[in-house]
Amino acid sequence: MSDFTPVEAKMIAAGVSRAAIEAFRRNFGALVRQESGLIEESAITPARGLADWAKLSTHAPPPSAARLGEVVVIKLNGGLGTSMGLQAAKSLLAVRDGATFLDIMVRQIQFLRESSGENVRLLLMNSFNTSEDTLCHLQRFRHEGFADAAEVELMQNQVPKLDATTLTPVSWPQDPELEWCPPGHGDLYPALVGSGWLDRLLESGVKYAFVSNSDNLGAIMEPELLEYFATSGAPFLMEVTRRTSADRKGGHLAVRQSDGQLLLREVAQCPTTDLEEFQDIEKHQYFNTNNLWLRLDALRDLLAQCNGVLPLPMIVNRKTVDPRDKNSTPVIQLEVAMGAAIECFTGAAAIEVPRSRFAPVKTTADLFSLRSDAYEVGHDGRVKLRDVRQGVPPDVVMSDHYKLVDSIEGIGMPSLIDCIRLEIQGPVTFAENVVIQGNVRIENPGSTAVALPAGVYRDTVVVLP
Repeated sequence: MSDFTPVEAKMIAAGVSRAAIEAFRRNFGALVRQESGLIEESAITPARGLADWAKLSTHAPPPSAARLGEVVVIKLNGGLGTSMGLQAAKSLLAVRDGATFLDIMVRQIQFLRESSGENVRLLLMNSFNTSEDTLCHLQRFRHEGFADAAEVELMQNQVPKLDATTLTPVSWPQDPELEWCPPGHGDLYPALVGSGWLDRLLESGVKYAFVSNSDNLGAIMEPELLEYFATSGAPFLMEVTRRTSADRKGGHLAVRQSDGQLLLREVAQCPTTDLEEFQDIEKHQYFNTNNLWLRLDALRDLLAQCNGVLPLPMIVNRKTVDPRDKNSTPVIQLEVAMGAAIECFTGAAAIEVPRSRFAPVKTTADLFSLRSDAYEVGHDGRVKLRDVRQGVPPDVVMSDHYKLVDSIEGIGMPSLIDCIRLEIQGPVTFAENVVIQGNVRIENPGSTAVALPAGVYRDTVVVLP
């Protein structure tokens, strides 16, 4: 049950890089040793006294234009958004005026290049599920300088799902693709090494990397933040923001008592007996936005010290080989989190950033809100809440009728610029010139869509006939 040989053979046959194999070997060994990967509350203290970018930015030194030639922007672009009914890369969803997440990301990099005169690099960390769609879109819409896979693609690895009983690679002849799974975004590090991109970037004079999720348009590569990171001397910087009640289940930042090292604790690493404290947002105030800054030379040096494998905490996910069939073979999926590397770098730091830098689209309600007039797109490609919102997005809640993206297409778009909370229950469409202000609930108890007439709706409940 503890033999890695069949796992390694399967990975080699599939062409997985040696860096990814060795990273998986480490996690497999931890699993065999029955390491739980759990971080007990008694072993940590809450993170406190972090630098606050909202205060620092008011007197931050002007960024050096040349510095922009030393950074690569890496976007994690491996997700399909299947929970929203998508079968293509999530970044190909239309966000504003027909422009997709991907189009807006490219626009942001183009602006940085044009305004600085430097070749700001962009890498898309694609998966085998998103690579073809992403590259085809870039070619079809003639994004010059961004459509060549050799220049923009960092391919995510895949790892075998393990039979939960035998710990051997699971076999599923009905659909062999289901025998594999992504190793979590912690795969960034072996992917950079195994692809040759780490050496290639360093050799071309790139010193820093800014990494974020492709569905988080708030995570723009901020030149002032780059300057802060570059002059800080820290090898690794995590952007964190204050937890709210909506973030109680998300991973939080903490300090290891034994050595004072910052670490990231995900809910899967929390013992059941500590869940109440894990979810205490007053005690553990900060969560990881998954916006990270890396010194690439520090990453290279650390990998050399660790025999090529960062000692990231293992996360065990128990599922079935076919996630749609709960009677299929039980499997274990081993994952690592990208942000967990904060505990690997001596001198790693964290900085509190405004919530506006964390605006991922996880649901159709998030997308509906992002498409509204509560947001605007600047000439630099920056997507942000309008100033009148004071950094607080509309709280949009939609019933299960709207779970899939297709369900919100063509239903119309009300004004949400003055909306605090909009709740939609049942099939509803919006006439032109509908304005939502304050807290509004719209109910349609029937099964046929009913249009909400034009008008201003403020702090009210509307029951449609």
